Amino acid sequence: MTALEHVAWPAAPLTTERLVLRESEARDRPAFIELFASPEVRTYLGGPRPRDELDRAMPPVPGRRPGFFVVDLDGTMIGMITLDPRDTNRPGRVRPDAGDTELSYTFLPHVWGRGYAAEACAAALDWFTAVRPGEPVVLCTQSANDRSLRLAAKLGFTEVERFEEFGAEQWFGVRPPVVPRACRLMT
Repeated sequence: MTALEHVAWPAAPLTTERLVLRESEARDRPAFIELFASPEVRTYLGGPRPRDELDRAMPPVPGRRPGFFVVDLDGTMIGMITLDPRDTNRPGRVRPDAGDTELSYTFLPHVWGRGYAAEACAAALDWFTAVRPGEPVVLCTQSANDRSLRLAAKLGFTEVERFEEFGAEQWFGVRPPVVPRACRLMT
């Protein structure tokens, strides 16, 4: 069972001061390819994938599942956020019997350093807290990924442990359940 198995999906779009978190659409496919093919984005994620391979393998509308948000700025996809069950075979757990929900995010390099990731992730975490109250969220990133570690701290994640995985030291943290901040659903 997944943490979002019984949640109505697609969720209504979430809005923040500058962004919309929404379900993916066919028009987002080129941005998805860019995210997975970008050497900068994929530095700590196993490296870029070849564009031709991505073009062949990627469905017409990628990422349609509960907990998957496209981050939209002025009508254009700039990144994505997922809240997925953490694979039980991987190291790092805070609730071994109940399963953990893991936050992941990637953003296109041209928007880095502007606070969009913090704003969007906070909205997604608030949404999760509203639909799954009382559940913590975990995050795992390479300990060498300074940007991701700063974002984790800003979002309220604290370190649980470090371990070796994928040939690098990983930082594993948890964000305990919190009261959601104000975000509004689009109507």
